[in-house]
Amino acid sequence: MTKKEKRPRRKKRVKKRTTLEKSLKPHWVWAIALGSAIGWGAFVQPVNWMSEAGPMGVIIGFTIGAILMMLIAVSYGFLIRSFPVSGGEFAYSFISMGRTHAFISAWFLTLGYLGIVALNASAFALMFKFVLPSIIEQLPMYTIAGWDVYGMEIIIATLVLVIFGFFNYRGTGLTGQIQFYFALVMVLTVVGVTFFTGIQPGTGLSQVAPAFPENKTALAAILSIVAIAPWAFVGFDAVPQAAEEFDFPARKAFMLIIFAILFAAIIYILMILATSMAAPWEETVAQNHLWGTAEVVQQSLGTAGLVFLVIALMMGIFTGLNGFIMATSRLLFSMSRARILPAPFRKLHPKHQTPHVAIIVTIALSAIAPWFGREALEWVVDMSSIGVSIAYFYTCLTAFKLFKWNQKDVYDPTKQEASPLKKSIAFIGMVASFIFVLLLLVPGSPAALGKESLITLVVWIILGILFYIVKQKEYNAMPEEELNFLILGSDEKIKGENDQ
Repeated sequence: MTKKEKRPRRKKRVKKRTTLEKSLKPHWVWAIALGSAIGWGAFVQPVNWMSEAGPMGVIIGFTIGAILMMLIAVSYGFLIRSFPVSGGEFAYSFISMGRTHAFISAWFLTLGYLGIVALNASAFALMFKFVLPSIIEQLPMYTIAGWDVYGMEIIIATLVLVIFGFFNYRGTGLTGQIQFYFALVMVLTVVGVTFFTGIQPGTGLSQVAPAFPENKTALAAILSIVAIAPWAFVGFDAVPQAAEEFDFPARKAFMLIIFAILFAAIIYILMILATSMAAPWEETVAQNHLWGTAEVVQQSLGTAGLVFLVIALMMGIFTGLNGFIMATSRLLFSMSRARILPAPFRKLHPKHQTPHVAIIVTIALSAIAPWFGREALEWVVDMSSIGVSIAYFYTCLTAFKLFKWNQKDVYDPTKQEASPLKKSIAFIGMVASFIFVLLLLVPGSPAALGKESLITLVVWIILGILFYIVKQKEYNAMPEEELNFLILGSDEKIKGENDQ
């Protein structure tokens, strides 16, 4: 009998997955969520918001919006704990709906993030237009959609983008620290401005009347603000983008998000109160100031009040820039790791261990926007609420599938949980996200997008379709097991509601 020959062993495919360094501390993550949620809008937009909804309409609308965001945060907290990886909604959409939906979610979210980065940089230049108009109104170039574009405005916006791009390039240790200190200064200055405005002679809560605009019902006024809640509070979803970099247990992320949303709501409300207490809000709206809040605060508190308001605005802009540059670069990094974006996006800097190419591309794309004027840029940002709402929907859908009604349906206790209450909350989050989209898209809605924003949305959708057609062969050819590993760091398939 001849000796049986041994069959050669099949060589296993070597899998490589680039991972990020764990360096983010809990208070830094709180500051990232808060600072990303509070950008320029809290300080520049109060008069515009009150013209639509009145002081009480804005306050009630943001309170309802914060509660809805907290319900959505239940799903985020669970998914961050179960899947502490970069990519956030990209990874969650992949879990529940597969690779095509993961791309759709990430594509819309990328636009929303880039638009907010660009608008924060533009807002920094706009601040100079109010404080030092002689500086900003240099090098006149052209007019787009009624907005005069100046070369100095472009230079300032680009410069601040490059500075915060450099901070992110150097690593999360630096960006996390400055984010926390900036957020702390922002909170203290907002409280100070509101308090001192309220105690001045001739100011106070009596100025807040009437509560709602005369030409709109209270319900319509409140709904117009609730509809922008995804935009107003967008930023807490930067936390899952950085989950891979936590140096603490991921289960703590939920409370950090809740506290960030709570502080964000308080800041929005305080700035509405400060603006409406300083002067009758209807008169402020009628005067159509470039920066109405600054005008009335300066009238009430003088130059010192304006200085503190400018500091608060700068901190809001800086934390927004810092947080969203980080979030955008991590989203691009995660998409590249899944092979839907080119390989350079997933490369880490040899010294700083940051996705430096993704950061550079984020800055470069955002720096294009100021050339098109602020009005054209707002068309993009107006529709960013849709992208964020879509991402919220996918997140809640994923959590709904992984939460189970009964313990017997739990296949993997590390990634699934038996909780009828949380499953119901996830469903409410899905419904709320869908309503947000309807409020923005349905004609006649109090928050319906304008024609320009809808055109921008259609253009972005067409670009996404074209991009996906180019990449789908490589993306769809990847084995499911390998894609699970690259996106989630695990080969195993996650069982959802439909897998029972």
